[in-house]
Amino acid sequence: MTDKPADPRRLYLQIAEKLRDLIAQPEFAPNGRLPSERALATALAVSRPSVREALVALELEGLVEIRMGSGVYVCATPQTHGKEPLSRAELGDSLLDIMRARCVIEGSIAASVAPFCKAKDLKHLRALYDEMQREVSAGRIPVAADRAFHLAIAQMTGNEVLVRTVSSLFDARHSPLSEKLRGHFENESTWGAVPDEHRLILEALEAHDPIQAQASMQRHLKMSLERVIAGGRPNAQRR
Repeated sequence: MTDKPADPRRLYLQIAEKLRDLIAQPEFAPNGRLPSERALATALAVSRPSVREALVALELEGLVEIRMGSGVYVCATPQTHGKEPLSRAELGDSLLDIMRARCVIEGSIAASVAPFCKAKDLKHLRALYDEMQREVSAGRIPVAADRAFHLAIAQMTGNEVLVRTVSSLFDARHSPLSEKLRGHFENESTWGAVPDEHRLILEALEAHDPIQAQASMQRHLKMSLERVIAGGRPNAQRR
C-alpha cells in the first residue's frame, strides 16, 4: 500500500478549492455571507491567516467580495469584469511563506554582517532610516526607503546572490495576492511602528551585535506579517 502523494499546490489554493465547494452548497452562506474566518479555520483545520489568503484568492477570482468591517460575501455572479481568471502562477506565492523565508534569510544576513559593518554603510542605513521616518510622519507609506534599507543590509555581504534573493522576496509584495492583501489590511497607520523596528535593527548593527541584529530583523518581519495578515479582520463576526 502506497501513501497518497501530498498535494503540491500552495496551501491557500487548496483551501480556496475547499471553500469553492462549500460555497456551492445552498446552506453554507445564509444571505450570501460566509462564516467568520475563525469558524472557517476551525471547520477546515487550518490557520486563520491561511483562510484569509484563500478568501483573497477567491476575491481575485471574482467569487466573493471582502467588505471590511462587515464580512465576506458571495458574489451573485462572478465579478470577472471580462478578464480571464488568474492562473496559479500569476496569483503569486503565499505571503506567509514569503515572510517566513525573509525571516530566515534576512535574519541570518543581519547576524553575519553585524560584526563587520563599515562606517559608510551604517551612515547610509541611518540616512534611509531618517527618510523612512520622515515619510511615515508625513502620512505616506515609505516602500522605496524600506526596500532600500533591506537591500543595503544584504549588499553588506558582498554576495550578489543574496542581494538578488532579498530583492526578489521583497518585490513579491507586488504579486496579485500580496497586493490585494495589503490593499485590504495595510495603510498609513499600520506603518506607524515600522521606523522604530528599523531603528532597532540599525542600532544593533551599529553596536556590531549579531544576536541582537538577527533578533531585531526577525521581529520586524514577523510584525510586518502580523500587521497585514493577522491584524484587522475583514469579518465583523469574530466568534
